[in-house]
Amino acid sequence: MALHLTRDEMIIVGVPPGVLGVLGELLPVGSAVIVEDPELIRRRDLHGTLAGLPFVSRVVPAAYQRDALDVDALLAAEPALATARLVMPGVEYAVTAAARLAERLGLPGAGVTAAETFTDKHRLRRLAADHGLPNPEYALVRTPAEAEAFVQRVGGRCVLKPTRRAGSLGVQFLDGPDAVAAAWVATTDPPGGEEEVGMPTEVLAEAALAGSEHSVELLVAEGEVLFGNVTDKRVLPGRHPVETGHTVPSGLPGADCRALLDVAGRLARAAGFRTGVLHSEWILADGVPTLVECAARLPGDLIAALIAVAYEASFVEAYLRVLLGERPVLPAHAVAAAAVEFLIAPPGTVTAIEDVRQAGQVPGLLDLRLDVAVGDRVTEVVSSRQRSGHVLVWGADPTAAAHAARRAVGLIRFAVA
Repeated sequence: MALHLTRDEMIIVGVPPGVLGVLGELLPVGSAVIVEDPELIRRRDLHGTLAGLPFVSRVVPAAYQRDALDVDALLAAEPALATARLVMPGVEYAVTAAARLAERLGLPGAGVTAAETFTDKHRLRRLAADHGLPNPEYALVRTPAEAEAFVQRVGGRCVLKPTRRAGSLGVQFLDGPDAVAAAWVATTDPPGGEEEVGMPTEVLAEAALAGSEHSVELLVAEGEVLFGNVTDKRVLPGRHPVETGHTVPSGLPGADCRALLDVAGRLARAAGFRTGVLHSEWILADGVPTLVECAARLPGDLIAALIAVAYEASFVEAYLRVLLGERPVLPAHAVAAAAVEFLIAPPGTVTAIEDVRQAGQVPGLLDLRLDVAVGDRVTEVVSSRQRSGHVLVWGADPTAAAHAARRAVGLIRFAVA
């Protein structure tokens, strides 16, 4: 195992769906306690589901989804947690809870104020505006009439989004004020998963940005940026901008990458972010990196895996080490490239999935996963949870990796009725 931890020395708040396998390779038996909302434990039978993961010591119930985590009550019920050596947020909705717990235990973490900022898109917009960071025009809207007035005032394409959701859930493009009425309910009460039920959110209206889309992944220790990567992003056209692919490292010219890394670092400093990972998203609008949003946790969509392949170093391990108070050294530059492309099946009932074997023979393919099977009902993709699988490939450079990923995805055909 890469990390030397004894029993219950790590606390993970919220089950991290995309990195359980990697954590299994890094963590010793029984070293991690997972803190999860009681209702999610029940609905997902997490005691049974996670029993097969050797690194998980046990699952502890504590509400954190809709109200602030009661740290004192948690430690009173589970006094052994007071000797933990690191606290990690497993999901977006656990970022602030993990920061509160880490601060209470005197352990490295994002800091409560920074965590609260990065989990509220409106607070993030205000922070960026206050510190001169590029923002689109935006407004917090409380009624459809206010949203319509904003769209009318901007006079162009706009975006409607919940302030407290992840995975593109509820995010929609509006081509004019007449589109607000149909979009409002899907933004204010988006059809999410069990963890979003009843979770409060506000609504943000923004002027849409035009340009290439990218993310920046920063590894930060006590305010110092130890590592930075720029990722190229692809999204669905149309009303719902769900991410369809990523390439690491970016194929942008060096000057653009440096500008993105610089502005991401400025955002981290403006928020007073202390320790952990920041995954910020930007659009190069007329060559200017303009903020989309930012998360104070590991990136989703297999970006951590892409970084591991391209840099030949474990991004997740480095993240855990900074949470332990260490300062790991990651390569300054990628030695290769990697890309992930997501499968998007058309709406309907799947009757056949063809040419998967042929796609599996594309040079550089590292992983191919199908998340739907024959007989499954597929709906329109309006969030990242509704995609139908992925391919992950290696390439000698970003162009080669992205091309191979798109080629593999293009070979797979879904027949639906």
